[in-house]
Amino acid sequence: MHHFTIATRESRLALWQAHHVQALLQAQGHQVSLLGMTTKGDQILDRSLSKVGGKGLFVKELETALEEGRADLAVHSLKDVPMELPPGFALACVMEREDPRDAWVSNKYASLDALPQGAVVGTSSLRRVALLRAIRPDLKIEALRGNLDTRLRKLDEGLYDGIILAAAGLKRLGLAARIAQVFEPSYMLPAAGQGALGIEIPSGRDDVAQVLAHLLHLPTFLAVSAERMVSRLMGGSCSMPLAAHATFIDGDTLELHAAWGDPEGAQALVQVNGQAPVSNLAQAQALGRQVAQALQAGVARQAL
Repeated sequence: MHHFTIATRESRLALWQAHHVQALLQAQGHQVSLLGMTTKGDQILDRSLSKVGGKGLFVKELETALEEGRADLAVHSLKDVPMELPPGFALACVMEREDPRDAWVSNKYASLDALPQGAVVGTSSLRRVALLRAIRPDLKIEALRGNLDTRLRKLDEGLYDGIILAAAGLKRLGLAARIAQVFEPSYMLPAAGQGALGIEIPSGRDDVAQVLAHLLHLPTFLAVSAERMVSRLMGGSCSMPLAAHATFIDGDTLELHAAWGDPEGAQALVQVNGQAPVSNLAQAQALGRQVAQALQAGVARQAL
């Protein structure tokens, strides 16, 4: 039996995720406490993440707690984890994925297609902006920052006709009833790692890694590894209008779709896909490289 401390952001969703991991570790007989923290990503709400340092702002303070020994592991939404971790840290575990799709939330309109011309949609994701531009170039897209509850409150105050959120977060907090429409990936491709939880630890903490091995979900790990390789090779961050989503079909065949768009709508959406047998990390990353190279070629053609 060990005693572990989990570093977590203090938003309701982040705490749900940390409590979820806490319960799983306690079921193995370990003692687990939480260290709640507020990150710069939570504090800076008047500017887009792409302008103030990217999604790494959601993990930096948690990594400091790991580095200083105040915590043994940190639980993240995987799509918030930078593609390259700083030296001294490791992504030790990827847990089974929740619903990876995007969700349409509106008090007025049952679907995106039902919106009138020029309706106001809230999102601060450049990926979602680019995909929306391709689907409905007539819409007015406005920035939407804050945790999930803050975003819903802004919608309820009438600032938007509808907003787009990750379905996983809504479902985890028991808010699935707020979802008016779930977008299939063929309609709106998710972000790399969306819906999955990642657990970060200090490098060299083999004791923690060994305990977390029981929580690893191999199909999710392989799928998100392919997705994150696309993002890594494209220079992925929240300043990149990039989507990548992988699913297993026909047993061990992994199918990976990726898209690159222009948030200004000036260039057409570039979409590519690939598939290959995948049973280990090297094969997943190789598929990610293949799709990234095809995407890079498509983006280059658009620039000509």
